[in-house]
Amino acid sequence: QVQLMESGGGLVQAGGSLRLSCAASGIGFSINIMGWYRQAPGRQRELVATITNRGNTNYKDSVKDRFTISRDNAKNTVHLQMDSLKPEDTAVYYCSAEHGALSRWGQGTQVTVSS
Repeated sequence: QVQLMESGGGLVQAGGSLRLSCAASGIGFSINIMGWYRQAPGRQRELVATITNRGNTNYKDSVKDRFTISRDNAKNTVHLQMDSLKPEDTAVYYCSAEHGALSRWGQGTQVTVSS
């Protein structure tokens, strides 16, 4: 059973930083695409950043100069370093994993940025 476990959310003031981490368990090979999505109250879930097991990255335009995604293929872990946080970054952040027909979500971790 493939599971994703997130950590690292919390409350931070605008301009601050947070680092999210996600570890995949129950899988014995390197997951093709891992990433982060977020959902704010009343809004649809949206892509924040993804990274392939070859290191190719994709970012939402509004975060690409502030957030950095990275991963450890051997451990199937993915991290999101978030700097210069803004109140509009407030949301529940979800880790994702995709490999062929396999698709999994984490349970979500709350990120709150106060002004």
